[in-house]
Amino acid sequence: MSTLVYRVVSAAALSIAALLVLSACSGSPDDDGTAAISLQNCGRTVTLDGPAERAVTLNQGATETALSISAERQMAGTAYLDDAIAPQWQAAYAQIPVLNEKDYPSREALLETKPDLVLASYSSAFDDKAVGSHESFDELGIATYVSPFGCQDKSERPPVSWDSIAIEITDYGRLFGRDTAADAVVAQMRETLAGIESSAPARNTSIFWYDSGTDTPFVGGNAGGPQLIIDAVGGTNIFSGADGAWLDGSWEAVLKADPDVIVLADASWDTAEAKREYLRSDPVLKDLKAVRDEAFVVVPFSASTPGPRLIEGAALIAEQLGGDPA
Repeated sequence: MSTLVYRVVSAAALSIAALLVLSACSGSPDDDGTAAISLQNCGRTVTLDGPAERAVTLNQGATETALSISAERQMAGTAYLDDAIAPQWQAAYAQIPVLNEKDYPSREALLETKPDLVLASYSSAFDDKAVGSHESFDELGIATYVSPFGCQDKSERPPVSWDSIAIEITDYGRLFGRDTAADAVVAQMRETLAGIESSAPARNTSIFWYDSGTDTPFVGGNAGGPQLIIDAVGGTNIFSGADGAWLDGSWEAVLKADPDVIVLADASWDTAEAKREYLRSDPVLKDLKAVRDEAFVVVPFSASTPGPRLIEGAALIAEQLGGDPA
């Protein structure tokens, strides 16, 4: 395996990002704002009198899903970044008040924005230690939505797939009255995916998805965004037998598999560079084939989680493996 390029942003991914922005661009909601909205979410019914006008997003995934359908003018606040907002949405993001960039906001700060809809990627947002329960917002007449992949009741979570990602984007389209924009984002995602799967640049390649951790590696398992990307590029996940989206792996298993490629998730709380240096300096791990060959591929953490940026993550990895998904 030849040395792979170590980078986070690529021309292919930026091209895809530009297409997503153009396809989703719209100045106002699709409808006149009078129709009531109702949808099912994690075993609950979310209702709004009309498209959200003062939404608050509590995680980067939720924020970027809303931005992907150009809903920034209908947002009253955002919170909690894992890494940098994608370049294609930075200008829109800059228009929205940031309540807390490093954590969930206080309940008081959230309520001061007078939200009509609060959205999160993880059920932890609606814990009493964070902004409060769904029921506490129901009492105030404020709608709440959590990513289907983050339902507190795991039995309510759908299998992670490109189809289920499309459903969440479609939900956002309904909640913001931007169905046309959501449909365009989904259509572009499917078109890009078809190109990546056709080129399959990781065919016959074993991949270790290294998310974080040193004593015990936190890895991409067989039921989340990492597996979807690995499948799309045609590779084999060395932890494909481990159930879960992300989970604790073991260095023994990594050494036994001796992967061809190591994907490094790049997050503010555990950078790709820190993980690469750890692998290169460890007296045992430095002898892994991928480490010797500098066969590292980098993806922003936010482009490895189910949502509109997951296809960007697939495109980044495909290009770094020599594919041409654009």
